[in-house]
Amino acid sequence: MKKHTIWAMGLLLLVTTLPTISWVSVRKSQLQFFDTPADSASVKVTVNFSNTELFDQHVDSSYEKANLAASGLDSNVFRKALVGYYNLKKTNLVSPERQILTIIDFTRKSSQKRLWIVDLASHKLLFNTLVAHGQGSGGDMATNFSNLENSHQSSLGFYITSETYFGKHGFSMKLEGMDKGFNTNARDRAVVVHGAEYVSQSFINKTGRLGRSHGCPALPVELTNTIINTIKGQTLLFINGPASNYTSNYLDQEVAVSNFLSNGNTVQASM
Repeated sequence: MKKHTIWAMGLLLLVTTLPTISWVSVRKSQLQFFDTPADSASVKVTVNFSNTELFDQHVDSSYEKANLAASGLDSNVFRKALVGYYNLKKTNLVSPERQILTIIDFTRKSSQKRLWIVDLASHKLLFNTLVAHGQGSGGDMATNFSNLENSHQSSLGFYITSETYFGKHGFSMKLEGMDKGFNTNARDRAVVVHGAEYVSQSFINKTGRLGRSHGCPALPVELTNTIINTIKGQTLLFINGPASNYTSNYLDQEVAVSNFLSNGNTVQASM
């Protein structure tokens, strides 16, 4: 075979092989880049979330950090309470310094712990204890609710904690009902936070349920002073229940999202 023929064949072989060699080399370097922990950690990916998605992440994160699932608090009830918190916080009715949220869930039996107090700033569950409902609301389960005087029923909705005083039940605290038609007669009805001997595990052991109040969210006597001192001074209390007719202007999630973002939260997250 002539020399120039051999040279031509060798050149052709080299030309057809180079792209393959180059492709293999590039693919390998890419894999090394993404498989190297140091390199991977240095890559920053920015993801934009919608306002609602960011608020949802905040609600879920607060719920998880406070370990509220383990305490039995329904995540949907917590969400409603937090929506109300951000709606009312914008009105300046809720203290900007004390980020305390109290939740009572009357969809649970009186023999169950159905009161939660959460510090939203530290994402900490402060209290989870028993709480009584009104005599007119039902036996072990509260099923009837009213805003009327002498009904002896509990009232659903959002409340602002008000002044403390010493009355026939000892150290007590007044409440301001915020939901028109549902709890705005709380002060006139003397629906207050107070302690009662019938709110105890020993009472449950004897009767199978807690004792009942005249509509007040009554607490265990041994915890009353501490709880009132924790939640007094314009913090939010939300009473949830099974009533399907309950509505509230403070459950507007769009407004809550807007108020949440106005506190300086952004709509961008990095991962």
